[in-house]
Amino acid sequence: MAPADRGEPVELTGTDLEGGAVDLADLRGRPVVVNVWASWCPPCITEQPDLNEAAAALGDDVQFLGLNIRDASRDDATAFVRDLDVPYPSIYSADGSALLPFAGTLTPRSIPSTVVLDAEGRVAASVNGRIPTTQTLVSLVEAVLDE
Repeated sequence: MAPADRGEPVELTGTDLEGGAVDLADLRGRPVVVNVWASWCPPCITEQPDLNEAAAALGDDVQFLGLNIRDASRDDATAFVRDLDVPYPSIYSADGSALLPFAGTLTPRSIPSTVVLDAEGRVAASVNGRIPTTQTLVSLVEAVLDE
């Protein structure tokens, strides 16, 4: 999405899997990759290694944040993070309310999906469904970094 066509910054606060406060506004100043996932979602499991690789490839230029939705317990989500070596925090949103600030970009059935926010916190790109490859995500983020 061209910078001129982007809407307002996404406002989202929540609690991570360890119980700490997360505010998307605190991450502004560099792009943020937001990935929506659930521990019971086979495509989420399949794409996680690609997300991990993209996070490693992009390094400190980009922040990653997960949105864990519709998991019955934090324990299920924590096991996913542990077992798949997820290197970034995730907001726990059992009721899926963390998707509301992404209305118009994501739907309630957006598992998995990935959104790239620009340094101002505005939606710059999105992938509904599993990211096809690590390079697909890296290329999307690099385009935002190059702006």
